[in-house]
Amino acid sequence: MNEAAFIRDYFAAESHAALWFMLVGVAAILLAAWLLCRRSAWRGMAGPLVAVALIQLGVGGTVFLRSDAQIAQLQQLHRDDVAQFRAVETPRMKMVLANFETYKAIELGLLALGMAIVVLLRKREFWLAFGCGLVLQAGFMLALDFFAQARALSYFKAMLGS
Repeated sequence: MNEAAFIRDYFAAESHAALWFMLVGVAAILLAAWLLCRRSAWRGMAGPLVAVALIQLGVGGTVFLRSDAQIAQLQQLHRDDVAQFRAVETPRMKMVLANFETYKAIELGLLALGMAIVVLLRKREFWLAFGCGLVLQAGFMLALDFFAQARALSYFKAMLGS
């Protein structure tokens, strides 16, 4: 394994996670369409399913499409000048790690909102479904971001030690 394998490993894992984000986003849109077409009692889920799916597709697509170029660029920079590599990546990764705290706070807020809707409006069919959809998507995003944050932290530590 070469000295910059941690770069390839991190971005490969991010690329795989991005594919999962996009897959879940597509599945959520298909589920929403199915619920709406069937005029299901659960059609209230469609709004939060689609809203979060659009974020999943946007973020997943962006990460997936840029990963290969980012790997090549960062590995080259690491080979050429480790100090410059650290100077470039340290502030970027500090921002990435700080952003995860913001994302988690938003996701926890949406999760709490969804649960409150489920509890408080459980007798209203549409809102019960809406709340369940919000809980489902916010919980999924929160779980994935916990894993992504752990990967980012491992990469950051490897980067500082390289």
